[in-house]
Amino acid sequence: MCYTQNRFNALLSACVLSLIATTGWSQSLTWLGTLGGDYSEAWGVSADGAVVVGFAFNAAGQRRAFRWTASGGMQDLGTLGGDWSAAFGVSADGAVVVGRASNTAWQWRAFRWTAAGGMQDLGTLGGDWSAAFGVSADGSVVVGLVYDADWRKRAFRWTAAGGMQDLGTLGGNQSWANGVSADGSVVVGGSYNAARQWRVFRWTASGGMQDLGTLPGYDMSYASDVSADGSVVVGWAENAAEQRRAFRWQNGVMQDLGTLGGDRSYAYAVSADGAVVVGWAQNAAEQRRAFRWTASRGMEDLNTTYASLLTNGSYLRWATAISPDGRYIVGWGYNAVTGRDEAFLLDTCPGGDADKDCICDDLAGTEADLEGMTVRDWLDLARIGLPSGDASFDGCVDDADLLAVLFVFGQTGDLPEDVNDDGVVDDADLLQVLFNFGSGC
Repeated sequence: MCYTQNRFNALLSACVLSLIATTGWSQSLTWLGTLGGDYSEAWGVSADGAVVVGFAFNAAGQRRAFRWTASGGMQDLGTLGGDWSAAFGVSADGAVVVGRASNTAWQWRAFRWTAAGGMQDLGTLGGDWSAAFGVSADGSVVVGLVYDADWRKRAFRWTAAGGMQDLGTLGGNQSWANGVSADGSVVVGGSYNAARQWRVFRWTASGGMQDLGTLPGYDMSYASDVSADGSVVVGWAENAAEQRRAFRWQNGVMQDLGTLGGDRSYAYAVSADGAVVVGWAQNAAEQRRAFRWTASRGMEDLNTTYASLLTNGSYLRWATAISPDGRYIVGWGYNAVTGRDEAFLLDTCPGGDADKDCICDDLAGTEADLEGMTVRDWLDLARIGLPSGDASFDGCVDDADLLAVLFVFGQTGDLPEDVNDDGVVDDADLLQVLFNFGSGC
């Protein structure tokens, strides 16, 4: 069975153009402004992209945590009695915000904010300082950094029932937690080991703190985020040339995600399924630019992919968070219209993205934009809105799909029967059909 790009173009071009026209597909970039000052950064986004959190300067030059919505704009979340605050995480529904804020004694404290309860001080472990950097999907588990009574930095995990728990170290005297899985059971960050080497850790209640290693050649690594199920970890590590590189860790393997032509890159966030990573990387001119990485496309400069959304002179500097489905990306960059660095919200796939690989990034609503699409792009586009495992594209996973996979079993290439997009029709595709058998019928 042979499929060519021309064949897919002929079969799908007309219906795709019609679909674009009727659904209004178009990406969008929203600059979020400030609280009256000259700077803002976004650090978290809700699952539906409706809520963004971060910090911005107000007219008095004070850094304040904000919660942004399209209808309400940027809301100042206040402080714990001092002048400063910053938000670094938000629950999936946008209702719980976490970060750090100064109290009346000018001490930084981790906070958990809700509309009903306001800003709650999560306390410390005997010291004076703490900060929250991550929150579980339902907002019940908070992780971050705290000082203990001996002024040692410790990664913590907080729950309402258990309070603040010291997660320990890898044998050294410091640790720091940044990310937490959707259910709150897996925590990631960095810690010194006994040799005073800073290492990525992955913590669970049953296994404690696990050292995930580094890139070959050096001894430093640091984790920023973790996938929903806790199996994929992202962050940065130093390579043999002592260059800090964004990495993606899975199943014991740490992968260097590369750069945009420069020497350095940092990964800050990962989608729920672990397939999409965002952060910043240096380009050939040593400028920091926001990136998105996927296995199929590698590291792409968001300024290039979404150039049509940027006014002349504007650019996206850092990407710091991504929605679970990979659709929404937030961070900050330079807004040439206002002449300042501002938080942004990038909507990459308004039309929906069944395979979570943002195939609609290739679409701008014109036939010319479709001409450069590959066979794989067409296949991914055709699957939008269809149940997983639907090899026949008829909206129902049934005997026809099972027979289709069996008929070309073992073949490689861009085939419709390769429902998991790994380049070969094999047991994995057969299991995907069987697992979803009856869906959509």
